[in-house]
Amino acid sequence: MTAETLRTTDEWHARGPNRAEQALTAAHLYYMQDLTMEAISRELHTSRSSVSRLLSHARETGLVDIQIRSPQESSEHLATMIRTRYGVAAHLVPMPDHTSDVDRLERVAMSAARQLGRFLDANMTLGVAWGSTMSAVSRHLVPKALSGTEIVQLNGAGNTRTTGIIYASEILRRFGRAYGAHVQQFPVPAFFDDPETKRALWRERSMRRVLEVQEGMQVALFGLGSPFAEVPSHVYIGGYLEPEDYRSLSEDGVVGDVATVFFRGDGSWRDVVLNARASGPDLDQLRRTARRICVVAGLSKLSSLRGALAAGLVTDLVIDEPLARALVAS
Repeated sequence: MTAETLRTTDEWHARGPNRAEQALTAAHLYYMQDLTMEAISRELHTSRSSVSRLLSHARETGLVDIQIRSPQESSEHLATMIRTRYGVAAHLVPMPDHTSDVDRLERVAMSAARQLGRFLDANMTLGVAWGSTMSAVSRHLVPKALSGTEIVQLNGAGNTRTTGIIYASEILRRFGRAYGAHVQQFPVPAFFDDPETKRALWRERSMRRVLEVQEGMQVALFGLGSPFAEVPSHVYIGGYLEPEDYRSLSEDGVVGDVATVFFRGDGSWRDVVLNARASGPDLDQLRRTARRICVVAGLSKLSSLRGALAAGLVTDLVIDEPLARALVAS
């Protein structure tokens, strides 16, 4: 390690307490005054690499909010078509057609995470469904301190192999930490063995308290489960469903789920047998939530997405561009 590298590293750590102020100054000089990083380093009496780190810190902590408006008519046309046809606001994430579903999910999740703060304000309740997509979103959240904000888990995560508490709580913890919010967990099974057990538990005051928080949420955030996805939905690979459950879902013509509540391609869901045992929110209740943000990636989610739109579950859609094209063409 060179002397310059040591000096720069020591300088960076030594100024830690003032890092936000320095990052804000560097961001203003770079983005608002068009100074080069070399010029900023001279003005701040620091190294160019330190300026680069300050700018990265400004983006990662939300001091800088970069918005990209595509001049491409195709993207705007796709978003307009989706709004006209389905009545939802579409936020398209550009990427090549050959991108794998794993990479699509990560890039769409990152885009959703960086936009989410725009939909949240103080004293709001955000409902979050666990799953592969929400786990990816939670890793990219941009901190935004909000007073009086609450994060509530939308569906239970326990099964015969695990309580699911560690998996779900880690996702919720990231949301709570990002927004300085109180986290309300939902420690019940994803699916009950007997619908009567569910109905009895739902009458308990401790459970009613959580259910009432869910009912009062202003924003719901969820991915779409699909048995056909290249990146398997957690509910289909995590030991939540037995062979007879799969047979039941097949007989009912299910194409996907939101928070472990299943629906068909035409959007119907009330008479899907497994839903009587599911711990996720009643979809009529979900539709009463003012803002319902669906994050979805990969062409294998097309059938699930069409079903969710037919059911009226979505107000805002964060979606990769190839999937958006497939949706419009279908």
